Amino acid sequence: MNKVHNFSAGPAILPQEAIEAGKEALTNFANTGLSILEVSHRSRQYVAVMDEARALVKKLWNLNDDYEVMYLHGGASTQFLMVAYNLLNTKACYIDTGVWSSKSIKEAGLFGEVDIIASSKDKNYTYIPKDYIIPTDADYLHITSNNTIYGSQMHKFPETALPLVCDMSSDIFSRKIDANQFDIMYAGAQKNLGPAGATLVVVKKDVLGKVSRQIPSMMDYKIHMSKGSMFNTPPAFPVYVVLQTLKWIDKTGIETIENRNRAKADLLYNEIDTNESFVGAVAKEDRSYMNATFLLNDDSQNEAFLNACQEANISGIKGHRSVGGFRASMYNALELDSVQALVNVMQTFK
Repeated sequence: MNKVHNFSAGPAILPQEAIEAGKEALTNFANTGLSILEVSHRSRQYVAVMDEARALVKKLWNLNDDYEVMYLHGGASTQFLMVAYNLLNTKACYIDTGVWSSKSIKEAGLFGEVDIIASSKDKNYTYIPKDYIIPTDADYLHITSNNTIYGSQMHKFPETALPLVCDMSSDIFSRKIDANQFDIMYAGAQKNLGPAGATLVVVKKDVLGKVSRQIPSMMDYKIHMSKGSMFNTPPAFPVYVVLQTLKWIDKTGIETIENRNRAKADLLYNEIDTNESFVGAVAKEDRSYMNATFLLNDDSQNEAFLNACQEANISGIKGHRSVGGFRASMYNALELDSVQALVNVMQTFK
C-alpha cells in the first residue's frame, strides 16, 4: 500500500510503534492472555500502565511532587468547566485567541466574572494579542497555547503572578517549555498524544481548595488525585496508547522533536510565501508549527487542489468548516517527507 500522508487535525497521526503496541495489547495485554479491553483497571498490570503514564509526564516536563498528573474523561471541553469549578471564586482572566478559548470563556462565565483581557476576534483570530495588562486581583489567567482551527500559536507565554492555566491540546510535547510556570495544563489526547477518549490534566496541588462552592465529585480535581485517576473506570486503552506515545517522545527527545517540527513548518511556510498561488492565513510572527493554515488566491481552484492532494495520497488537508481554505496539521509523528509531498503538489499550482 502506498503511504498516506496524514495531515488530519484530530484524531491525528500517531507514532507507528505506538500503534503496533496498541495492536498487540488488543489481543494479549501484558502476557495476560486477555485483551486490554477486557482486563480490570484495578489489575496490577493495568495499574502499572497508569502509574508509568503519569510518571513519564513528570519526567518529560521535569515536574516535582508539587504536581499531580491525571487522565480523565471528557476531552478538553470538560476541562473548560472543571478549571472554573475548581479555581474560579470571584473573577478569572482569559485571553481569547480562537474557538476553543471562546468556549472556555463561556463555561467559566457560569461560575463568576470573566475578564477577557485580550482578544484577536477583531481580525478573525489571525494573530496572537500582545501588550495587554494582566490584573492582579483575579483567581487565575487562562490561555490556549495553540489554535488548531486558525493556525496561530503562542511562542511566548505571559508572565504573571496569577495561577496560569493552559489548554495545550494541539501542541503538547511539541517543543521545550518550562512547565513549572503553569499551575494547570490540560490536553485532549487525540491531537499529539494518543487516540480520542483520554484527557491529560496536570495540576499544581496548592492551587486547589480556594473556592467557596461545593464541587460535585466528578468535577473535583482533589478526588481524582486521591484515587490515582481511578475514581471511576479510566479510558484504559487510550491511556495505554498515550503511554506508548510518551515512551516514543522520551526516546526521541523533546529537543529533537522540536527541531523536526520547525523543519517541517519552515518547509511548508516557505512554499506558501514564495508560491504566488497561495497566501498564509495568519500573521507570520504568530504562525503555528503544528497547524499551518493557508488559502489559494484563486478559490475557484480549491477543488482541483484537493483532488491533486488526494491523488498524492495526502489526507486531511481541507480547512475547518468555519474558516475554509486549507490546513496542514504537522504533529510530532508526521515525517518531513509528508510535508515535502504536500509542497510538491503546491508547486504544480504555481
